[in-house]
Amino acid sequence: MSTVKRFIAGVTCPRCAAMDRIRAWEQNGIRYRECVNCDFFEQLPIEDESSSELTTRVNQVREEQKSQDVQPVKILDPRTPHT
Repeated sequence: MSTVKRFIAGVTCPRCAAMDRIRAWEQNGIRYRECVNCDFFEQLPIEDESSSELTTRVNQVREEQKSQDVQPVKILDPRTPHT
């Protein structure tokens, strides 16, 4: 039986910084990930379902996003006149 290795979208390699080159798989209670661009390889024990997820461009919050002001938006009905 072969293990399916899947690419993780948005992950950058910690060694070569190439994006979308990390593939991951699980086998015998151990999570593996490797970069197909360089020789990066990592194995992590699977603790539980609440373990932290891998950092991707989707779940990272940039500093400029943290500092943006939040402003309410008022939605107007186009059928009624506004003054």
